[in-house]
Order: sequence, then C-alpha cells, then structure tokens
Amino acid sequence: MKRLLLILGVILFVLGIVALIHPTFDYQKREEIARIGRIKATVDHPETAKVPVAATAALLISGVVLIVLGSKAK
Repeated sequence: MKRLLLILGVILFVLGIVALIHPTFDYQKREEIARIGRIKATVDHPETAKVPVAATAALLISGVVLIVLGSKAK
C-alpha cells in the first residue's frame, strides 16, 4: 500500500507540474460538412484547450498529500 500511494502521488505531482508549465494544448477537430453516398467532405478546425488553474492546484496538492501519506504508511 505504501508503494502504491507513493507512485500515485508522484504521478499526480508530475501531471500538476506539466499542467503548470504548459497550461494549454492544441488539437485538431474534424467536422463532417457534407456527405453524398459514400463520399464525405470534412474540414479540420484547430482547437485550443486550457487546463484550469483549480485542476492544476488540485493535482499538485493531492500529489503532495499522497506522497506524504505514502512515506508515513507502514
């Protein structure tokens, strides 16, 4: 149980650090604009997603808490 808490805490903490360093990421959203039989016409739209500050803080805090609990567990 101790090792599981430590590993999970480190993973959450690292994800929080990544979200803190790089809070936005870009991706392509594909939209179908027309369909005629088996032929489809699609267009790709660039989208940007932002990681909320509250989620970043929650990842960092929960990671630290799990690391502390894991180090104190028997």
